[in-house]
Amino acid sequence: MNRRDFLTRTAALAAVSATPRALAAATAAALPKGKAEHCIFLWLGGGMAQIDTFDPKRRGNPKTKPMLAGSDYAAIDTAVPGVRYTEHLARTARLAEHVTAVRTVNHTLGIEHALATNFVHTGRPVSGSTVYPSLGSVVAHQRGAADERVPAYMVIGYPSVSRGPGFLGARHGYIHLVDTDSGPAGFTAPEGVDAARMAERRRLLEPLQKSAAPDSSLADYAEAQREALRLAGPDFMRHFKLAEEPSALRQSYGGEFGQRCLLARRLVQAGVRFIEVSHNLNFINGAGWDTHNAGQLNQHVLIRELDAALASLIADLRDKGLLDKTLIALGTEFGRPGQFDSGGGRGHQAAAFSLVLAGGGLRHCGAYGVTDEFSNKPIERAVSVPDFHATIYAALGINPAKELVAASRPVPITDGGKPIAALFG
Repeated sequence: MNRRDFLTRTAALAAVSATPRALAAATAAALPKGKAEHCIFLWLGGGMAQIDTFDPKRRGNPKTKPMLAGSDYAAIDTAVPGVRYTEHLARTARLAEHVTAVRTVNHTLGIEHALATNFVHTGRPVSGSTVYPSLGSVVAHQRGAADERVPAYMVIGYPSVSRGPGFLGARHGYIHLVDTDSGPAGFTAPEGVDAARMAERRRLLEPLQKSAAPDSSLADYAEAQREALRLAGPDFMRHFKLAEEPSALRQSYGGEFGQRCLLARRLVQAGVRFIEVSHNLNFINGAGWDTHNAGQLNQHVLIRELDAALASLIADLRDKGLLDKTLIALGTEFGRPGQFDSGGGRGHQAAAFSLVLAGGGLRHCGAYGVTDEFSNKPIERAVSVPDFHATIYAALGINPAKELVAASRPVPITDGGKPIAALFG
């Protein structure tokens, strides 16, 4: 081989080997990057009926024989021309310029609640060998708390593996509470235990914590324990005193779910990075969002409670100058078909459903994507669950293609998700 051939082939090989890196760099540069600092994730467990909320169609009727497919309620105009929501989302409709209902979300994980719940929280199916982290844990891992005096990630609702840190480890898990009055269990010292005794307990515990091998589960737990001890006390617990808020504001938020959303706003102000707020509580319509059969009869009560809480949260954050800094995301495991079941309710549907974004500095448009006449399948601009996750991460300034590490194996933050480009700019 002569010198010219050698140099030519060497240059070609170098170009080929550099191509993946160049492509990766180009891809990262092309990804949108938002400026939101916090996320409040509202979880509607059970499967919100998109056709009765954010993607209404022509009016149906579950009481006729045969039943008439379609929305169970009338549709109303919103503040965004051409975009309509259900009549029971009247307050949110007036704030639609701050909202995007992503109407074409879909997945193929089936219609079993637990599997779908895990998928919408983690963006990946359950694996026998790997436990993937939730949205909240990834945000906690990547951004940490905005203030060292508070945790990065909190859940207002009952704990579950789907909301957990997975392979990221316990230090990136959540602190949870089940009501808005008492704050997190265990964060108030028992009666008679003053600051001096707490300090002595920490001193005695420290050698045991230090003895844990690095990168072990015990070390991970010890770190989480140190975090819990650090947060215990009045400085953190004062954020749960909702009575400090004006009574008119508390009333505008509505019942227990609304009070949870108000607390989430206070936690954002305190510096918590990611707060999940569960709405599948008390089953005020008898079935929660899982509206089979008779659960449909009082679904409007549930929707109105969501409307009061969501609209108040948007307006409250806006009035306090926090809306552009705080992304509100509304999640549910799947939707419901436009047809009614034999009992007058609706079954499960994963082929098309609505997830919602608000605030966060995004360029909102009221609604994104188009479904068919009964909201049973996407027609335009289909969005995968990883795409929805990528949009949340990008809004928070996190690269959704960045690789995390699980057992020495690189795992991208999302499973090929791409942010919804139209919401940035």
